[in-house]
Amino acid sequence: MSAVRRLVVEADGGSRGNPGPAGYGAVVIDAATGETLAEAADYIGVATNNVAEYRGLIAGLTAAKALFPDAGDALEVHVRMDSKLVVEQMSGRWKIKHPDMKPLAARAAAILPPSSVAYEWIPRAQNKHADRLANEAMDAGRDGRQWEASASTAELDAPARTPLPDRGPPGDAAAGAAKARAALAAARGAAETGTLFEVNTEASEEPEPTDVTAAPQVGWAAAPDLGAPATFVLLRHGETLLTPEKRFSGSGGTDPELSAVGRDQAARAAVHFAALGTVQEIVSSPLRRCRETAAAVADRLGLDVRIEDGLRETDFGAWEGLTFGEVRERYGDALTTWLADPETAPTGGGESFAEVAERVAATRDRLTARYAGRTVLLVTHVTPIKTLVRLALEAPAKAMFRMELSAASISTVAYYGDGNASVRLLNDTSHLR
Repeated sequence: MSAVRRLVVEADGGSRGNPGPAGYGAVVIDAATGETLAEAADYIGVATNNVAEYRGLIAGLTAAKALFPDAGDALEVHVRMDSKLVVEQMSGRWKIKHPDMKPLAARAAAILPPSSVAYEWIPRAQNKHADRLANEAMDAGRDGRQWEASASTAELDAPARTPLPDRGPPGDAAAGAAKARAALAAARGAAETGTLFEVNTEASEEPEPTDVTAAPQVGWAAAPDLGAPATFVLLRHGETLLTPEKRFSGSGGTDPELSAVGRDQAARAAVHFAALGTVQEIVSSPLRRCRETAAAVADRLGLDVRIEDGLRETDFGAWEGLTFGEVRERYGDALTTWLADPETAPTGGGESFAEVAERVAATRDRLTARYAGRTVLLVTHVTPIKTLVRLALEAPAKAMFRMELSAASISTVAYYGDGNASVRLLNDTSHLR
């Protein structure tokens, strides 16, 4: 009987525009030593991110098979990707609905016996080797060249690897993490209620009966390992001439352009995001100051900008263009009521904070579904950003007045598949200094 050969395939793909100029990268690694055995990358023309990711998977599996063509069932391949979509679809947990994905998934599944391949989602930071290969391929395509393995420096930027533990056929590593989190949640819940009881997490065993009523799992108690969240990087637009004067400037006013200071802020933000290399999509409010800010970042990153009306600023009605003091002087009673009651709209038919929250929440839900597992730059305004943060924290409406949000500041909220959210950053302006 042939000795089992255990390999790791790390694969990735990207598109600068989605669809746009696209490429993939894949690396085959010896599971026992962590040594790189093969690399593959190519520019594939205009395609979507998902197509490029599948092409990376196909290239990685093909390279693994080519290394040991006669291994047959003695070859075990552990695929690691930061694409939740590809991992879940190839694992059989998600249906493949898109017509472009079905033939690619079929090609990938036919390369090796299904029993020989297992899939694991990993964070993007752990997939840098394949990510660098994909970017090298896209750079080569942009310059009219072919990617060459001999010129690649992708492995130099990759994190150090440790051998994959010998634990039998590769399986879903998320299962172990889910069980650990479930046990932690159970122990924490028992400690809080003063009742310790054993929780059975194996579906094949009969659970112990209890009188405990199950509560919704939130925060630390969320047991399932839900993979990569939809991460919204929230960029407030740069300054306009109204910004330093602290005038109400919503969606019902003059729609001002960026000032010279605002354009400089947008350029600095673009440099910052280019250095990070994490933004995969850009979505903007339709208002001019946001579109100009988004365009500065998009030009630097080589991405397109999608316009989303739900990200527009509040309509401040008759208060548009006025300072807070001027509104206090002219509409004092209405302002006092507005500050105390989120259901109250500004004078003259503007939007209440409750109406804005409903609009922003619906937009959030659409975007989290569309961009699951991806990092998206949302270029928007004070009220939508504060609302997203407030809703993520499940804070009351009055919390809006306790947040500082500077022009061109960056905040970040991550949204997981079970509805939980994590606020990771608020009002960061370090890139402007």
